[in-house]
Amino acid sequence: MTYDSSAGQIVILNGAPRSGKSSIANSIQEHFDGPWMNLGVDTYNDMTPERYLPGIGLRPGGERPDLEEMIPFFYAALYESIAIHAGLGLNVVADFGHHDSYSQPLGILADCARRLEGLPVLFVGVRCPIRVIMKRRNIPVPGGHTLYVKATENDAVPHPVQLWQEQVHIPGIYDLEVDTSVLTPLECAEAIRHRLDLGIPEPSAFERIAAMR
Repeated sequence: MTYDSSAGQIVILNGAPRSGKSSIANSIQEHFDGPWMNLGVDTYNDMTPERYLPGIGLRPGGERPDLEEMIPFFYAALYESIAIHAGLGLNVVADFGHHDSYSQPLGILADCARRLEGLPVLFVGVRCPIRVIMKRRNIPVPGGHTLYVKATENDAVPHPVQLWQEQVHIPGIYDLEVDTSVLTPLECAEAIRHRLDLGIPEPSAFERIAAMR
């Protein structure tokens, strides 16, 4: 596909919580040329009313059907904002934990991909072995003591953590994948820069996902 040369670049990072997405986004903002706006899950949840949290960060398992009605609208609004930023020439990096393991399938990822049609999108799978994720979850995060389920003596890998690992990379269609257990955030960012320099694959991951029904 030929993209509008005036459009900003979009990098979507997808992976489980504590896989290292935010650190990669920070590295992109710090080291890439030009303005890179971070419009990911943390940014969006900061503006989401508390009663609707965890918002788009709702974990797999269908535990909160009372929130699910709003999740597609939250994602749609955020991706439309990403499209507007890029259309105005601003680069965007956004980190998410896309999944479709709600009380019923919502088809959010394909809808989001369609909303970025015609824009240059690099979809990056951020992978990390569950043993490393559990170590990271057990490290105290300032102000984040309620955010992450941790291991216990009787439950080395809590069920919600296992569900994230199983569901977040479905359907597994990416333009690039990185493993944060072997690469630093900066090394991941450099791999993304190299892929951008080479050009987004054709068809792109988002083009393929947008065509799914």
